[in-house]
Amino acid sequence: MASLRDLGLSEYEARAYRSLLRLGPTTAKELSRASEVPMGRIYDVLNSLEQYSLVRSQAASRPKKYVAVEPDAGLDRLLADRKEELERKAEQYEEVVDELSQELETAEPVDGHFWTAAVGPDETLDLLLERISTAEREIVMVAGAPAAGLDLGVIGEQITDELEEALDRGVSVSLLLSPDVVDGLPRSVGRRYTERLAQRENFSVRVATGLQGTFELIDDVEVCIEVSNPLDPGEAFAMIDLKDPEFASDVRESFEPRWENAKPLNL
Repeated sequence: MASLRDLGLSEYEARAYRSLLRLGPTTAKELSRASEVPMGRIYDVLNSLEQYSLVRSQAASRPKKYVAVEPDAGLDRLLADRKEELERKAEQYEEVVDELSQELETAEPVDGHFWTAAVGPDETLDLLLERISTAEREIVMVAGAPAAGLDLGVIGEQITDELEEALDRGVSVSLLLSPDVVDGLPRSVGRRYTERLAQRENFSVRVATGLQGTFELIDDVEVCIEVSNPLDPGEAFAMIDLKDPEFASDVRESFEPRWENAKPLNL
């Protein structure tokens, strides 16, 4: 059940405001009795309600009387206060993230090698988006089959957003697709490609036959290999994220001639 406390009022403040709405113009003493707010607290409560612009006072009367602001106006003011507070907190959190991003550093494994895996379509997508977000120089994406992530509308939108942010950071993106993947792309994905990515100098897409598998090469040190569901090849089953410069170098050597012989994509 909704409560005035949900909008920032204390228990005493909520009681006093509700009682004022019921009583009409009244004194602090009468309000204390009706709301069961202790007399020793009632003036602090009334001062707080005045700061919220929920109460008006009649200073000329003796004793001083108070009246509640109409509920619609009062609730609108409380809502506006909550929104302003949330905006301030959001700005504070953003400042904290910016400061911590500069302060915290990622430690490389001692031997320079590390691997992890994600199982399931959602987990696979989350890992892919995470690794794209860490790229500093270059992202190579190769899709040899219409599997994980590249051919679905909602997922395509998420990947497009992450690639766009990478491009804004100055990361170069090379996307190599098989004809089957291109044929399976929804129009919505093609439209986003045309409107948001195609004209970027550090983004290029080519098409090549004979591609096997789907993987991402990040900064020439990390390879994300997508594993299709053996029972449903069109669905992502898992992703293996391998940080190994030597293996990444081998992948780069295999990729380069295929990229050179590929044709530019025209949607």
